[in-house]
Amino acid sequence: MPTLTRLALAVLVLLAASTAHAASNGSETLLRGLWTEAQLAGTPADRVVTKPWAQPLDNSPPARLTPETTLPPVPADLREVIRRVNPAKGERLVALTFDLCERATNVAGYQNEIVNHLRAQHIPATFFAGGKWMRSHPEKAMQLMADPLFEVGNHAWTHANMAVADDAEARRQVLWTQAQYELLRAELARRAAAKGLSAEMAAVPPVPRLFRLPYGRNAERTLDLLAGLGLPIIQWDVLGEWNDGSGSPQKSAEYAVKRVRPGSIILLHANAVPKNTQLVVPILTRMLAAGGYHFVTVSELLRAGTPETVRSGYFAKPGDNVQYDTLFLGGGTQHPRPTDAKHP
Repeated sequence: MPTLTRLALAVLVLLAASTAHAASNGSETLLRGLWTEAQLAGTPADRVVTKPWAQPLDNSPPARLTPETTLPPVPADLREVIRRVNPAKGERLVALTFDLCERATNVAGYQNEIVNHLRAQHIPATFFAGGKWMRSHPEKAMQLMADPLFEVGNHAWTHANMAVADDAEARRQVLWTQAQYELLRAELARRAAAKGLSAEMAAVPPVPRLFRLPYGRNAERTLDLLAGLGLPIIQWDVLGEWNDGSGSPQKSAEYAVKRVRPGSIILLHANAVPKNTQLVVPILTRMLAAGGYHFVTVSELLRAGTPETVRSGYFAKPGDNVQYDTLFLGGGTQHPRPTDAKHP
């Protein structure tokens, strides 16, 4: 085969691989084939968050307790808490991550304005969804699963603190969430089949492939437990919702941008609990883009370089999250009752 022909063939192979990779988290055809623009845009009702204990405590499990898909164990270089990545080529890459937390004592929301902005600007992101949150918001969870811009990670069933949960509870929190994702993926596949779009399901991962620690907390044993379940632990090195008391979205964005480095992972929320995140995100993404940063999912970031890890997770400095070991009840799954005079 002539050298030029071989080169052209190699280029075609690389392009094909790149295209397949870009669609590895979903399918635009699937997304647009199952929901209208209005359905994807959502409404203010999506953002409703119920008050703690406004309804009965919900520790009920999903319809299936264990996932059908088993992931291979995490490789040695990904077995600690990953705070950021050092890009091998020095690229200005950054990963936006959004937690979708929900405890046993209330129902969180879905900040559709954030997702609408990301879609409008074609910005990839990683969403770490709690299993109970996915059960409470099945349509939104399936939309995120189907969208090729986004990947969905595991954020525990009811936001349990892995530093205080015993091994049995920690496993339940992880596996119930994997199983709930599978149940929704099965419904997504059913709808896709009804529309003649079954082939598009190949792009939707069978289960989440990443894990985020609730409160950023873990015990030493958590590292082995999650590694055995095949889930790298993804932390962050930049807080995207910093607040000096003024509630200024501009100041939050500026605080984050000053701390971003190539390979940074930024912590944000899309469950409508932080009040100004939907105002921070457009400012933050505009400033990062102006600084030459390229947005990627966490999985893309991991493939681009070497992870920077720690043994124990934290927010901005070691030990700044230990208060969550006693601030919430039930291993972190419950708010204290309104009648409680003080936290335990």
